[in-house]
Amino acid sequence: MTKIFKSVFYAVNGTLSVMIYFVNTVVLSIPLILFSFLKLIPNKHWRRAVSGVVDGIATLWISINNMNQAVFSRTQFKLQGDYRLAIDQWYLVISNHQSWVDILVLQRIFNRNIPFLKFFLKKNLIYVPFLGLAWWALDFPFMQRYSKAFIKQNPHLKGKDLETTRKACKKFEFKPVSIMNFVEGTRFEPHKAKKQDDYQHLLRPRSGGIAFVLNAMGERLTKLVNVTIYYPQGIPSYWDFVSGKVKTIVVDVQTIDIKSLLASGVYSSAYFTDDTHKQLFQDWINQLWKEKDEKLKQFALEHSQT
Repeated sequence: MTKIFKSVFYAVNGTLSVMIYFVNTVVLSIPLILFSFLKLIPNKHWRRAVSGVVDGIATLWISINNMNQAVFSRTQFKLQGDYRLAIDQWYLVISNHQSWVDILVLQRIFNRNIPFLKFFLKKNLIYVPFLGLAWWALDFPFMQRYSKAFIKQNPHLKGKDLETTRKACKKFEFKPVSIMNFVEGTRFEPHKAKKQDDYQHLLRPRSGGIAFVLNAMGERLTKLVNVTIYYPQGIPSYWDFVSGKVKTIVVDVQTIDIKSLLASGVYSSAYFTDDTHKQLFQDWINQLWKEKDEKLKQFALEHSQT
C-alpha cells in the first residue's frame, strides 16, 4: 500500500511541477520573443540595453523554476568548494555531464551568483523556430565549425571559424558573461565508458571547446569554474528530478585564475596551428579530468558508508 501511495504521490507531484515549468516558459517567452524583435533595430547602444532586459527575463524564468524545484523536487543540494564568485565578472564554466538534470543543477546554484549562463551553439541552430531568435536575443554565441576534410578542400576558409568565434564574443567585452562548456561533448553513459579505460565516472575530455573560448575571450575572462556534479542515488532522469525522487545532489566548485593559466603557458593561441601546444593543453585537461574522476570516486565511497 505504501508503495502504491508513493507512486501516486510522485506522479501527481511531477505532473504539477511540469505544468508549472510549462506555464512559466510560455508566459515569459512572450516578452522574450517581443524583445527579440526589438533587438533587430541596428543600434549597438539600443541592442545592449535590450540584451540586459532579455537577460533579466531569462534570470526571472530560472528563479521561478528554482522556486518550483524547492516546492516539488525538494532536493537537498550539498555545495562545497570555492563559491567566491560575482555577478559582474567573466567566467568560463566547465562540468561533467551525466543527465539533462545537470543544466537545471547549474542554473540552480549559479542563478544571480554569476552572469547568466550561455552556451556556444552551432550556427544552423539560429534557424530553429522561436528558439533560434530567443538564443540570438540572449546573446548565445553562434559558431561555425569546419572539419579538417572540409578545410583541406576549401583552404581559403582556414581560420574562419576562429574569426567567427571572436566576432560572436565581441559583444561580451563590455558585458559580463558566463560561457558554459560540457567538455566531454556528450552525456556519460556506462556503455560509452566501457569503450575507454582512462576514467571510471567520466568520458574523455575534449580541449577544443575551451580553446575556442580562451582564444576569443582569454584576456577578458576572470576564472575557469570547474564544476563536479555527483548524484548519490544514481544518475537521474528529468522525471526523477521533477517528481521529487532525487533526494540529494553533491556539487563541488573549484576555480582557476585565467590570467595565471595563460601566463603558465599551458594554453597558447598556437593551439590551433601547432600540435605540440595542442597536446600540452590536452594533457592539462586530461589531468584536470583525472582529478575530477578521483573526486567522484571519493564521493561514491563516502555515500556508500552512510
